[in-house]
Amino acid sequence: MAQQIAVLGAGAWGVALANVAAQNHNSVLLWGRNSTHIDILAQEGENPQKLPGLFLNPTIRPSIDLELIKSATIILGVVPAQSMRAVARLVTPFINKGTSFVICAKGLEIGSKNFMSEIISEELPETKIAILSGPSFALDVCNGLPTAVTLASSDEDHAQFLCNELSVKNLRLYRSTDVRGVEIGGAAKNVFAIAAGLAAGRLLGASAQAALIARSFAELMRLGRNLGAQQETLMGLSGLGDLVLTCGSSQSRNFAFGEALGRGLRLPEAQQGKLVEGAYTANVLSELAGTHNIDMPIVNAVNAILSEKMTIDEAIETLLMRPLRSEI
Repeated sequence: MAQQIAVLGAGAWGVALANVAAQNHNSVLLWGRNSTHIDILAQEGENPQKLPGLFLNPTIRPSIDLELIKSATIILGVVPAQSMRAVARLVTPFINKGTSFVICAKGLEIGSKNFMSEIISEELPETKIAILSGPSFALDVCNGLPTAVTLASSDEDHAQFLCNELSVKNLRLYRSTDVRGVEIGGAAKNVFAIAAGLAAGRLLGASAQAALIARSFAELMRLGRNLGAQQETLMGLSGLGDLVLTCGSSQSRNFAFGEALGRGLRLPEAQQGKLVEGAYTANVLSELAGTHNIDMPIVNAVNAILSEKMTIDEAIETLLMRPLRSEI
């Protein structure tokens, strides 16, 4: 049976994934709430002010009409993590039982500290949930550059089905059943990318950058062990792979944000009007680590900087003055 796909969220990653889906499927809907943005995409195939260089496959149908998702058998949730619950509630009347809902957001919900899969389980309990995550930039995918990511579902057959439906020549999907592990990697790496950007902005050097990434990975592994993730998952694409990508490139919004802060820009200016998921996740992740008594000094330092409880230089000094310990 031909699958019909709806992509919720018309940002950079939503456009990229809609383009991927359109390579193998004739019916792809791209839904967004901003009618002006959607109109420009529908008429021009690109919005150069919001998404320069990201061109939409002409077979994709951009729309603000939620009625159109009723026929979708696979839905990709590509909205910001803090908007996931609101959007799930918005689309509830239009989703059929058994529809595959692929979460493409990376983060933790402020307040509840819930992972995205927990939100969708609560709000859309009759859907079949999966997670798509891994080292990927929207522009690379839109330009046809080779990319590999992880797709996780608790049902391995479901994961394989989605991999078959969504994989294309330049975007290779590897299946997993470790939903929590994939989510942990995606959420935490955004915070670590801010730390890496801070170090780059402060011109701390390549040696410090390498050490920071390695110690970030150690924190990621500790978090995973405590929250039930498989170690192999965290050493794969959605863990180490995504960490390496986002901690080493200004294409990453989180890295660019940290880099701007490191150069001395204030918080609002450093965001440059863009969504920075790690800025929202830092406080939630720091609190979660505290609740579970997990040692995550880099996460805590980023949170202290963003909440203006500590300057960047004070945070660096605090990390450098920590007691010497074993590496593992």
